Amino acid sequence: MAITDTSEQTVPADNGEVSLLIARQVDAGHEENFEAWAHGILETASAFPDHLGYGLFRPAVPGGPWFLVHRFRNQAAFQRWQDSAERAAWFSNCLGHHHTEIARRELHGMETWFAKPGTARPAPPRWKMAVSSGLAIFPISLAGNALLGPYLVNLHFVLRTAAFAVVFSTLMTYVAMPAVSRLLRPWLTRGQ
Repeated sequence: MAITDTSEQTVPADNGEVSLLIARQVDAGHEENFEAWAHGILETASAFPDHLGYGLFRPAVPGGPWFLVHRFRNQAAFQRWQDSAERAAWFSNCLGHHHTEIARRELHGMETWFAKPGTARPAPPRWKMAVSSGLAIFPISLAGNALLGPYLVNLHFVLRTAAFAVVFSTLMTYVAMPAVSRLLRPWLTRGQ
């Protein structure tokens, strides 16, 4: 899939953030109109309070679905957008774009680490997410304390904690969680 929004985005921790993943099927020959409509609705949503970012993903294969992603600070912000007159206006003005929603999924907190793009499969149970996260956190904490600890020992504990938080969250987001969720995917998806 090609990413059309390449700005840096963070992956939410389990702090109440809501991500909305929508798949839309676009009729052949109407891709340009749809893309203009999608950019418009995404930009409109981004102006709402507590909207944290968005993405538009083109189909991986010709004729495949397009994916729109919104992130919101919390459920209330998500609901404000869903109930808004602005959103309703975009949908009342989409005739002729020949696109239909084929899937919609709300992801809350850590579920975004475990969601496979392009699927409507539910996130694993929270206890499995906790076990997986613990398996990712442990080696990062161990290595971080062993490698960084001696250099940060003289820092004020608030600065030392901030340094660890930045390093740990970055490694969790970009290294550990993708690796752990890929490695444990058969176990995480068993019984779904």
